[in-house]
Amino acid sequence: MSGKRLPRWTPGSKRFVRHVAEALDAAAERAAHAGEAYRAHRARTGDAQAAQTRAGQEIGPLPPRDDPARWEACRYDLRRFLETYFPKTFYLAWSKDHLKVIARLQRAILSGGLFAFAMPRKGGKTSLAWAAALWAVLYGHRCYVVILAVSAERGTELMETVKTALTANEDLLADFAPEVQPFVALENEPRRCLGQRCGGRPTHIRWQQRRIIFGSVPESLAGGTVIATTGLTGGGVRGQQYLEPDGQRVIRPDLVLVDDPQNDEVARSPTQVRKRLRLLNGAVLGMAGHGKRIAAVATVTVICPDDVASGLLDREASPDWQGKRIPMLYALPKDKKRWEEYRRLRLADLAADTDEAGAFYQKHRTKMDEGARPSWPALMDDGERSAVQHAMNLMYRDEATFFAEYQNDPRPEDDAPEGAIRPADVVERTSGRPRGQVPLAATQVTAFIDIHDRVLFWCACAWEEAFTGHVIDYGTWPEQTRRDFTLRDAPRTLGRAYPGRGADGAILAGLEDLVARLLSREWPKAGAAGVVRLDRLLVDAGYKPDLVAAVKHKQGGSVMVLSKGVGITAARRPISAYRRKPGERYGHEWYIPTVRGTREFPHLLFDANWWKTFVTRALAIPPGDPGALRLFGRSKTAHRLFAGHIAGSETFAVTQGQGRTLREWKVRPSRPDNHWFDGLVGCAVAASLAGVQIPGASAPRGGAGQRRRYSRADLARRKVP
Repeated sequence: MSGKRLPRWTPGSKRFVRHVAEALDAAAERAAHAGEAYRAHRARTGDAQAAQTRAGQEIGPLPPRDDPARWEACRYDLRRFLETYFPKTFYLAWSKDHLKVIARLQRAILSGGLFAFAMPRKGGKTSLAWAAALWAVLYGHRCYVVILAVSAERGTELMETVKTALTANEDLLADFAPEVQPFVALENEPRRCLGQRCGGRPTHIRWQQRRIIFGSVPESLAGGTVIATTGLTGGGVRGQQYLEPDGQRVIRPDLVLVDDPQNDEVARSPTQVRKRLRLLNGAVLGMAGHGKRIAAVATVTVICPDDVASGLLDREASPDWQGKRIPMLYALPKDKKRWEEYRRLRLADLAADTDEAGAFYQKHRTKMDEGARPSWPALMDDGERSAVQHAMNLMYRDEATFFAEYQNDPRPEDDAPEGAIRPADVVERTSGRPRGQVPLAATQVTAFIDIHDRVLFWCACAWEEAFTGHVIDYGTWPEQTRRDFTLRDAPRTLGRAYPGRGADGAILAGLEDLVARLLSREWPKAGAAGVVRLDRLLVDAGYKPDLVAAVKHKQGGSVMVLSKGVGITAARRPISAYRRKPGERYGHEWYIPTVRGTREFPHLLFDANWWKTFVTRALAIPPGDPGALRLFGRSKTAHRLFAGHIAGSETFAVTQGQGRTLREWKVRPSRPDNHWFDGLVGCAVAASLAGVQIPGASAPRGGAGQRRRYSRADLARRKVP
């Protein structure tokens, strides 16, 4: 190395220490200058980026409304709003029924109310629902609208429709810029919601899968309002609310639009039907919170009898709702002969790709349309000449579907055999008598208890001569807290009523209490004719015979009888053909076999197929005729669940064998709750045991009211089979 030589310092000397310190100070000073320069550069860059970001988040100033007069004209006129801003959606001429539905929608949105409409398929009810929701929030008539669908997935589809209308409808973009432009600025990117500003202030907009919140911007009537969609089940109904950005005010739904709350599977499941009706009449109406009434409109389609739509339209089942059914044809054509010829030609056209049926209809249209009254004259498909022809084509395609989904008047289920009764038939058989009252002419009062692990079902009946019956009361033990329930979801169970006793212990305790209650109960007779008690109490001993026998031994006495139903098929001998044994007692398709052992009790066996047929036929006899069976009270709604057990839980097949024709009964796979049906049948068997005679039938040998006596010679000669 050339140049100036470095001084030689001794490490640790003062000169060395001073030199190192000076070098370190110089290095620190250079680093400080560099840091300040970097921070200054970073600040300049950050400010530029922040300004650029804010500029990208800023959506103002927003353009004014393009046509204020047009906008104002639709403000309180839902029909004009639909025709003005959605002409391609509602392009057909309105029917009178459409105008009524629109008027009810407008009334519900502006003033409140609960309305339900059964409209035909293809009637435009779904479009009316989401378009009415937009009208309600765009003008600030409602602050939180919920569209309820049959499922969460269907709710998501409806929300996509709403989003498309808000961001792609040019007429809305023109006249509702303050309400719609904040959504357009997102460019379908939910992450942009957090930073969006208008005039430098956050808009608090939200663009979620099943919920959108309108941005708070100047001139907007919809700022902070909510549209949400959800399925009727799955927990989406409860908990709907929104805390406003000030962190103080909570808004809850104030308008619910129900769009077809059922599908085919739901409509044919009584459990699902009851569940949805409970939600619609309970949780949905309570969405607004305490002290506030919610407005709701339901557009539905009837699929089968006793489905969700039927329950919602029934003023007794859903008294808060005002319901109306709208069929496709208010009246069918009168000229059946020409329409049958049209049907034949139509089938040939489908095979040959011709239109002979259409030409035939065109030629005879005046006569063929006579008597027909279509609800929507403008509804027809391409190639059809009228709404009447369109409706008849749908009927010829599938008659059952036509009457259910287009007429909203479904026919009985296809699997219902001839002669079967329906739940709707059962609820019509009310007598007007008070619950628990025994008719003056009744001679016997009987009851039956059906045993299960969770709940005991019971039924009580009064009987006149000629087997005229009256259901005077029925219920469960423990008593339930709601009208609609199943064995599976009953809120009050034996386990909860008798905690810590185990399954059998709870059944035993519940049976003891119920038997004691029924045996001690005094039933008032009509006309202040005193009171009566049970003459016979049958208890199902097929499931827990030891427990039933224990209750019989403890408190049942002679009134209580153990029983068991046996499904005797047509291939087997009926009970009436059995060979009698000494000590046995026989009645109409029931018998009490000989008791063996000192610890056993007599038990009654009866032909369940025969007695179920007997009871259902009694329910078909006109009220007032001998042998008819009726229910207490006046309200048909009160017996809806009971009627489902009686007429909706089981079906039968007609079979032959042993020289007789028989109905063989079985539980429907989708309708397992038949427990009150078993109870009603048991009451009838108990009446026969108590001596009530079936008209036209003599008491069987060894039957009710008599016991055959045998001599020693008879017993010696008798051969035991």
